[in-house]
Amino acid sequence: MKIKLLAIGKTDDKNLSQLIDIYQKRLRHYINFELVTIPDIKKAKNLSENQQKDKEGELILKELEITDQLVLLDEKGQELRSVAFANFLQKKMNAGHKQIVFVIGGPYGFSDTVYQKAMAKVSLSKMTFSHQMIRLFVVEQVYRAFTILKNEPYHHE
Repeated sequence: MKIKLLAIGKTDDKNLSQLIDIYQKRLRHYINFELVTIPDIKKAKNLSENQQKDKEGELILKELEITDQLVLLDEKGQELRSVAFANFLQKKMNAGHKQIVFVIGGPYGFSDTVYQKAMAKVSLSKMTFSHQMIRLFVVEQVYRAFTILKNEPYHHE
């Protein structure tokens, strides 16, 4: 199985980028992981929220294969503790899915088309975080999930 993380807009904070890189390198020991950055929409200030979501949605859907399992990182999604998230990933691997794609949307969330394509929505917290920080949190949680599944001493309950 492969895990892909799609994110709208680049990370311009060097420190966050370095931390994300550290966890991506750690993940290579467990799974094929890819972080794909979708460029920000040009002239987004001239668009309504729905127009921006639709344009971002088109770019997100272009990145998907028909067999991908799409999981949206969404404030209204299911909140999972780290062990439950690890079990979620294990079930997807056991089901033989080729690729899970996690998506961090733009500032207004996702278009209706993207919501319809998603097989799950996951919330990392009830708090609001910057889109740049969410990337780090997701990569770290995927790494944590694999250490849990392998009974390695990273996660403590």
